[in-house]
Amino acid sequence: MRSYTSYATEFIGTFFLVLTIGCTVFGKAAMAPLAIGAVLMVMVFAGGHISGAHYNPAVTLAVLLRGRIGPVDAAAYAVVQIVGGILGALTAKYLVNPGHVTALSPSGRAIGVALLAEGLFTFALAYVVLNVATSRDQAGNGFFGLAIGFTVAAGAFAVGGLSGGAFNPAVALAAASGGLFAWSKIWIWLLADLAGAAVAAAVFLLLNPEDRADEQPAAAREAASPAEPAAT
Repeated sequence: MRSYTSYATEFIGTFFLVLTIGCTVFGKAAMAPLAIGAVLMVMVFAGGHISGAHYNPAVTLAVLLRGRIGPVDAAAYAVVQIVGGILGALTAKYLVNPGHVTALSPSGRAIGVALLAEGLFTFALAYVVLNVATSRDQAGNGFFGLAIGFTVAAGAFAVGGLSGGAFNPAVALAAASGGLFAWSKIWIWLLADLAGAAVAAAVFLLLNPEDRADEQPAAAREAASPAEPAAT
């Protein structure tokens, strides 16, 4: 099992990710996706060497399926990510005090659109994370945080108006806690985000067979471990 420092890092990173999302969305900031991508980037750089900086249960699932985290740690990561996200959303709502909030509640064709949009960009996020932050060919690179943050920013700009742009079950649950997503439709984000991440892990292993955890020498795994971050 990983140490408490990893769990604390996941909590802090997810809290500030969701706090930024909440403050920019509640405050109707014009460049919200850029702020969200930026805070994710800096939190990934800040915590990558400690916890891997997942800040996202879907990313943790992808890293689990890729073989770089164990089931117990993955479950613990998901718990602290969800708690950190919910507290971040409630803090943002308190700070901004937006008044009445209309929850996003897709229906009809919009359900299919939201599922596809969330699934595609969660796939993109997890795929980028696995390639820039867990591939032994990229070990020790200095751009992983930038790549991860800009993937989320691009997704938020592209489909935020269609699906809410969560790409992260912790963000989705936090958004529902803050009144931004309808609880009755929360399954849309949970299903799409986890499915997108699982497909990304399968594609990563298909395209990078030499990176399968059980085929890596111990020295190679240890050399790659500092650059294992991920995100939203």
